[in-house]
Amino acid sequence: MNSIDVVNAPITSLNEDKLPTSPLESESRSHACGLSNTTQHPLSDTEEWWRGAAIYQIYPRSFLDTNGDGIGDLPGITQKLDYIKQLGVDAIWISPFFASPMKDFGYDVSDYRAVDPMFGTLEDFDALVQKAHECGLKIIIDQVLSHTSSEHAWFKESRSSRDNSKFDWYVWADPLPDGSPPNNWLSIFGGSAWQWDSRRCQYYLHNFLSCQPDLNFHCEAVQTQILKEVEFWLKRGVDGFRLDAINFCFHDKQLRSNPPKPLNERKGRGFSNDNPYASQYHYFDNTQPEALLFLEKLRTLLDSYDAITTLGEINSEDSLASMAEYTEGNKRLHMGYSFELLADEFSPSYLKNTVSQLEEKLTDGWPCWAMNNHDVERAVTRWGNNENSSNFAKMLFGILATLRGSFCIYQGEELGLNEAMIPFELLQDPFGIEFWPEFKGRDGCRTPMPWNKEKYSGFSTTSPWLPISEQHTTQSVIDQFDDSESVLSFYQKLLHWRKTRKELIKGQIQFLDITTQSLSNQSLSENEAMLAYTRHISSQETLIVANFSASNRQLSVQAILKALQSASPAAPHKILIKKEAISYNSNFNEDLITLKGHGIFIATLARE
Repeated sequence: MNSIDVVNAPITSLNEDKLPTSPLESESRSHACGLSNTTQHPLSDTEEWWRGAAIYQIYPRSFLDTNGDGIGDLPGITQKLDYIKQLGVDAIWISPFFASPMKDFGYDVSDYRAVDPMFGTLEDFDALVQKAHECGLKIIIDQVLSHTSSEHAWFKESRSSRDNSKFDWYVWADPLPDGSPPNNWLSIFGGSAWQWDSRRCQYYLHNFLSCQPDLNFHCEAVQTQILKEVEFWLKRGVDGFRLDAINFCFHDKQLRSNPPKPLNERKGRGFSNDNPYASQYHYFDNTQPEALLFLEKLRTLLDSYDAITTLGEINSEDSLASMAEYTEGNKRLHMGYSFELLADEFSPSYLKNTVSQLEEKLTDGWPCWAMNNHDVERAVTRWGNNENSSNFAKMLFGILATLRGSFCIYQGEELGLNEAMIPFELLQDPFGIEFWPEFKGRDGCRTPMPWNKEKYSGFSTTSPWLPISEQHTTQSVIDQFDDSESVLSFYQKLLHWRKTRKELIKGQIQFLDITTQSLSNQSLSENEAMLAYTRHISSQETLIVANFSASNRQLSVQAILKALQSASPAAPHKILIKKEAISYNSNFNEDLITLKGHGIFIATLARE
């Protein structure tokens, strides 16, 4: 007979007595990271430390300002490493801090080897790497390889004539007979992707802003030089690279025009649906087959250093297929990162289908998931309309931290921050200025980190580069740190507990088909609000159940057993659920799991 047993065995989720009692206390301690003996990641000292890692993304302009200019800096990151370590992550991803005219806030690099003075110096970066490593944290830095700033010395030389030593380092093309651009390619930031240059009397390609000319990766000299720029940072001790827009490095050499896309198929990934960029199939302006050979060259370089990883941002017509291709065979990227969970769509079926599709396409590749970053509206606003945002934020993270793969947490996400509303007159983002008011840009997710309730929220001693949301000041780190029910506490507890569960680090995922009969007196529409899956490796298994709706839901454990039996020929005849684990807004009594609005239930599971 099938049966269910309850094991009332609480799980210790966090060794709290060995952590500082305040997120600010450790700043006065010279070696706090060494003293904070928190649970260690089971793969932290291996070559594949990145597999299953929790990665904390820092947007340096908005993290912490230590010199009073209203802009965050590298010493600010160093000062808060103890906070990051306490959170329970394994690595830090730092958005661009390189020399730049800042037309796209650092994603327009004018010198790959220099730190922009607003962020500090190379010595500041070296100090950051050293302390991060003392804390047991890995350092991943952004690399923007597909394009440079128009202020870069390479571009200045390339545009000076048609016969200089770098004449073919960028993508130049003659106009059509009528003087128009060579094809119909569009810039993500609006308008043609081609900019006329009067010096060469040619057009140059820019997939983003016109001040961000695309490098010509068909030129072998460019590939060789880019690898040298990457190695510069390898020699300074970084542990990996997040490769921005990596599938944009190569274009179609024949410059064929992109075909039009029907209105009903236009969906934005990192841009709004009404952006003209959505009106084309981008078959020829990015994601070309030659990119794979370059990635193999890059991987050869990286493998000559110990325990290095790469995380490629991929946004193509079929991003999941591209992720699988770009991470295939242990000879290209280590991990792929796409916009599928950064999109507007969000439901149990969408999430299940997205993850399942990627699982089908991947062979030995490894995914990295994110629900927030510096380019998209914050998830509690994008998906939750700010209603009951604290509960919603916890549910989202309960899912993110238990999917198969690594994952990124964007600064402030651990506080449950919503999207800040920035008035047009204070807007900084050129993307938002171009498409206002239909698309309000990216400034709302880039506002300064709220550390406390003081003026400027402890971010700076002066007016910051973007205004701080009044609501964010009520969600500061200091307010949440000692609140056991806060979003921050939930993140910390789950991250530390996750380290003890091998199945959550590298185990397989199995979605459970919870049918109408699996719910007590609930309609089909209510049933669609539930998501259930397991993560398992060897004899270790964890059950995750999430309620996407704002109303209460109940699910019988017998239904979980039936779902497991229908999903696998090796299904159990009996399951045992530990009664207490990491959960929020949910409870388990006998054979019934009850989830309140946006509740999340995570418990260890045993089969017999």
